Amino acid sequence: MATTAEAPVLPAQGVQAWYTHCPVYHAGNVDAELGWTLEEYKKLGARIDYFRSSRNNDWWPHYRHNLDNLFRFGGCCPAIHVKADLRPTLLLAAQWLHEGGAMIVRSGDPIYRFADLKGRRIGISRSMSNQKNDWWRITEERGLDMMLKVHGMTRADIEVVDMPYHDDWYSDPRMLEPLDRPSDIWIKRDIKNDLAFRPLETALAEGQIDACYSADGMFLTQERSGNFKVIENLAHYPDWTLQVANSPYTLTCDAEFAEKHPELIVAYLKGIIKTGRWCNENKRAAATFLHKVTFHPTEEDTYEAIKPMDFVPTLSPFNLAALTIQKDYMLEKGFIQKDFDVTQWAAPKFLEQALAGLAN
Repeated sequence: MATTAEAPVLPAQGVQAWYTHCPVYHAGNVDAELGWTLEEYKKLGARIDYFRSSRNNDWWPHYRHNLDNLFRFGGCCPAIHVKADLRPTLLLAAQWLHEGGAMIVRSGDPIYRFADLKGRRIGISRSMSNQKNDWWRITEERGLDMMLKVHGMTRADIEVVDMPYHDDWYSDPRMLEPLDRPSDIWIKRDIKNDLAFRPLETALAEGQIDACYSADGMFLTQERSGNFKVIENLAHYPDWTLQVANSPYTLTCDAEFAEKHPELIVAYLKGIIKTGRWCNENKRAAATFLHKVTFHPTEEDTYEAIKPMDFVPTLSPFNLAALTIQKDYMLEKGFIQKDFDVTQWAAPKFLEQALAGLAN
């Protein structure tokens, strides 16, 4: 497991820490509403806030981790990219979900199963931003490759259509104003209807492509429009390795922060663990908070989606194996340049200390 170099531990009093969360199902998005990590920080005389609550912070730390004292909890593709090529970070914990993604087509097309896509055009999005990890393309690429494999097909059987898009929502004036918590973003942007998160949908509707990858909450919205249908869903297979789709969700921090302030790493984890346990015991209430920051169309859909989830993140062998699968795919396809050992990235001592502290 990873170890950090010996460094003087500095007083926590007055330290400012930051967090950033993806719009996904994890305890951090509930904690941002409940404030339990903030309580843990107040006990130590420190402060933790959403990273975009300050005008001095732009959007890029969410993807590049280029902000001191930052925790990031969300999709694993950007976190893997940062660890491989950009900045020393530590993997503090991870949360699994069983959702590999789906393939959708127009509802009126005579396409009823994945094999019917032979010779057809399948779109793959490509972000035109050179500042961020193209996590959506990575997820689409791997989802498509897994579907081809389970059907005994290869890319030679289909036509892959590269679909560049501007991916410039960060320049939206609404997004440049300070935001107190993650839900402020998604309420402003109407996350469930914002096509910036479904960049291939218009191309599919207009007939530029015949099929595209979609994620769980998104394809429910797409199906209910009456315009699209799902012809393949990787979540229906028992093979868990097919479910690695920008997941497990990773909780990371910059390594220097952990060296200087290990007690603040533990404090953050204590808040997240307490929140995760609360979510597990109160799924209905958790769905109310999570519905504001995720893609399922209704709160009831959100509740059904989170029923099987365990919201307490871990560094289990299972989670580390799943992250290794994602890392290896990104390396093979050129999405990262440098290799690393996921088990060495993991820093379990902080999670162990947090769990011990909560048991006392």
